[in-house]
Amino acid sequence: MQPKIIQPVTALILGAVLISFSSVFVRAAQVPSSVSAFYRVAFGSVFLILACVIKKEFKPRSLKNNLLAVLCGLVFAMDLLAWHLSIHYIGPGVATILANCQVFVLTLAGFFLFKEKIRWIFVISLPMAFFGLFLIVGVDMDRLTPNQIMGVWFGLATAFFYSIFLLLLRRIQSDKDDFSLFYYLMVVSVVTSLFLGGKIHLSGESFAIPNLPSLTWLVCLGLFNQTIAWVMISNALPRVNASYAGLILLLQPTLSFVWDVIFFARPTGVAGWIGAAIVVLAIYFGVTGKK
Repeated sequence: MQPKIIQPVTALILGAVLISFSSVFVRAAQVPSSVSAFYRVAFGSVFLILACVIKKEFKPRSLKNNLLAVLCGLVFAMDLLAWHLSIHYIGPGVATILANCQVFVLTLAGFFLFKEKIRWIFVISLPMAFFGLFLIVGVDMDRLTPNQIMGVWFGLATAFFYSIFLLLLRRIQSDKDDFSLFYYLMVVSVVTSLFLGGKIHLSGESFAIPNLPSLTWLVCLGLFNQTIAWVMISNALPRVNASYAGLILLLQPTLSFVWDVIFFARPTGVAGWIGAAIVVLAIYFGVTGKK
């Protein structure tokens, strides 16, 4: 049976908060983004394997769930690749906006697939949260050129792959007869690391870690983001409406902006802080249903 360790909404919020620090760890590690993504899932795999050994989770499991976990890992790898390509073509601002269209995909999935009831206050909260993200990243749509349309498509692909990843993870973790806190997330992480490692090798990029501080930050990325945060999120997903989950996970880019300002002195103005406040309020109103 699935253990009730923590309230699901609280676990989802804490997971989103932890993942928001990934931008801090990646920037401090000073390695290419694709390499940091590889080490994130690679070190995460090591921690998850150790957790499986300690909790004795290596045992015969559902073939269907194992195959879904492999597919989930491939989708997550595609999500990361599309995200990096989107940033390359159109920059982090527009890429952030497009990637977080996952909230609309998950809301539609919740309504049509899971028959979730959508309150009017939640419907209002979605564009409110998206407008807040717009203010945070300071997107200037006039700078987009026809050559950057490819980047827009990669950004939308990121949102699609991320949504599919979350829905697959939700499906795997909702099986109470074959529930595992660590095992299936470990399979996902191993598959993703193999895929990304192969891509880095074929592209001729270096796996080199420049120094000990860089190694420390990458280990933190694997431990706190890929392991602890995703254990919290994957455990909470089956017990939270898909639409709510998508909205709550918007905390990640919002808090990433806050950490960027605090730790790296990112230039920002009043609009950015207003945007952050709008996103937080939209999440609060959307999840609690309060006006």
